[in-house]
Amino acid sequence: MTKSTKEGAMLKFLSRNAIGRRAVLAVAVAALAVPLAAGAAFAQGKNVTLLNVSYDPTRELYNDYNKAFAKLWEAQSGGKLTVRQSHGGSGKQARSVIDGLEADVVTLALAYDIDEIAERGLIVQDYLKRLPDNASPYTSTIVFLVRKGNPKGIKDWDDVVKPGVSVITPNPKTSGGARWNYLAAWGYAERKNGKADDGRKFVEQLFKNVPVLDTGARGSLITFTQRNLGDVFLSWENEAFLAINELGKDKFEIVVPSISILAEPPVAVVDKVVDRKGTRQVAEAYLKGLYGKEGQEIAARHYYRPRDPEVARKYAEIFPNVKLFTIDEQFGGWTKAQKAHFGDGGVFDQIYKPSN
Repeated sequence: MTKSTKEGAMLKFLSRNAIGRRAVLAVAVAALAVPLAAGAAFAQGKNVTLLNVSYDPTRELYNDYNKAFAKLWEAQSGGKLTVRQSHGGSGKQARSVIDGLEADVVTLALAYDIDEIAERGLIVQDYLKRLPDNASPYTSTIVFLVRKGNPKGIKDWDDVVKPGVSVITPNPKTSGGARWNYLAAWGYAERKNGKADDGRKFVEQLFKNVPVLDTGARGSLITFTQRNLGDVFLSWENEAFLAINELGKDKFEIVVPSISILAEPPVAVVDKVVDRKGTRQVAEAYLKGLYGKEGQEIAARHYYRPRDPEVARKYAEIFPNVKLFTIDEQFGGWTKAQKAHFGDGGVFDQIYKPSN
């Protein structure tokens, strides 16, 4: 592969995205500069390792993306790139980075968890402006996973708060997905009845139906699918599809509620770490690649909703059409939502009473 061919391949991987003509050009120019600079750093075949600290359900997504990105990077740089992964509940993962886990990049479930890292000076405060779409290269939402035949007849949010329905969801104190679940349910109740207090009553009733709280979404999936506990699992959309594909359509079904929340999982370079390790160029290229055509295709194949309109049209039949509200319009953003609902002494602490 010639030098120009190598640069062209990386440029294609990084910059063919749907973020507007000027934005595409900006990413393309940056993408071209990155491999050229990195090529010099890799001139003697140096090996580089990145650590991506992510949330629970992204294991399969980044396993595939890491292979694709590393293959192209190695072809144009002459060095070897290894991307290691760490997964767990998003809040717990953020705390690990704050406590010293040396992540080059974080790809977490929600902005507040990265905000917490930024507050400690490890990431720049305006990280959401560094990349398009609030630094969220893909989106998701919350759906219901039920057992085959849907024996409890669960069709919408009202059904998950009925007496006798056992609901599986992770702990909002440690899991980003659980916080999206909670806010999706709250927003549904408020929007249905138009009363602020209805959200609290609804979510309080929901958690009366929760027998156990795992620390992360993957743990809750195992509880539901392998321990056979619960009638319905409040699930990331991609996690529900994974269960169907891996465990069988003869065992589980996906139920799409009438309304849900737009989940935007953001990504960021951990500035203090990459500058100390000298991995900034590779780390930035790694995140930019998520917006490229190949990155968007990989995300869509793993049932994350792609940002690129062309890729989104290609996979449109996979993703159900559901009315979505945002955290900004319903709750005033993550800072307000976290403090009011999930901080110490917040609404969740007030309403959740674990069963003995």
